[in-house]
Amino acid sequence: MTMLDDLTTAATWPAAYPPGYAVVDVETTGLARDDRIISAAVYRLDAQGNVEDHWYTLVNPERDPGPVWIHGLTSDVLEGAPLFPDVAEEFAARLDGRVLVAHNAIFDWQMIAREYARAERTAPVKQRLCTIALSKELALPLPNHKLESLAAHYGVVQQRAHHALDDARVLAEAFRPSLHAAASGGVRLPLLECRPLTEWTDSPAAPRIGYQASYRGGSGTWRASRKRPACPHPNPGRYEPDRPLKQGMRVAFSGDTSVDRELLEDRAVEAGLHVATSVSRLTSLLVTNDPDSATSKTVKAKSFGTPVVDEAAFTQLLRDVTPADG
Repeated sequence: MTMLDDLTTAATWPAAYPPGYAVVDVETTGLARDDRIISAAVYRLDAQGNVEDHWYTLVNPERDPGPVWIHGLTSDVLEGAPLFPDVAEEFAARLDGRVLVAHNAIFDWQMIAREYARAERTAPVKQRLCTIALSKELALPLPNHKLESLAAHYGVVQQRAHHALDDARVLAEAFRPSLHAAASGGVRLPLLECRPLTEWTDSPAAPRIGYQASYRGGSGTWRASRKRPACPHPNPGRYEPDRPLKQGMRVAFSGDTSVDRELLEDRAVEAGLHVATSVSRLTSLLVTNDPDSATSKTVKAKSFGTPVVDEAAFTQLLRDVTPADG
């Protein structure tokens, strides 16, 4: 019996690990905030990652299906499919009490959260786990962070890429050995909080075929596009570890966050900080949960020596921001 097999049945399985998981994949009409889910699949797993059951549905997005050449779902196929409110209860039952697991989980969670907000309901999800983040925690020798690379690493054969049910199956099969490797190595799972959207404006969207609305504009977005007022405080310089933030500091954000990015930025502005859209030598602090990523902001932060903290630390710092020099 191997160490991993032993962990599957022994009482030594980490008590802090979740009691169950919902491995999810959604296909969508696009990537913007007013795009819609057109198919969804859920594999329910027990605490050790064993498959309990699976579920799949098409969803009528009530608009053009977007990149058919990727997901293969045409308007004709989706015409007779149920609307999201029709499947919301069954979908919720599959998620209830479990950690949502997905590859690039922020995307799947936000698409799901927006659909529930449109339906004036709340998805019963408290935490999510991104398998990209988990593969980084495990330092897996992957050439990139695509699902196909993770699958190949564990010998999982993909049959229909960009089909929600098969993508969810592949991820479930790759997640189990990742979970066991984490348990065997005493690795903390990279769990993030899921907060539902509560400010959705239900104005009808009528995207044109081939049109991709921006994340900040267009009808149907959950938060209206707006320009924030200029920060009234001068920049006091860089953040110094173990010292409080000071009003006027320039703060930039990069990557996945538990709290919706715009809400987090709003909190920073309300505290008297300057939210920057890019990183420069004047940036006081970069907030990211993935400091090892190769985004332009993290690369620049490292080159400039800009201090970096994660979201949890930043949230704590926001509680006690020092007033600007009078």
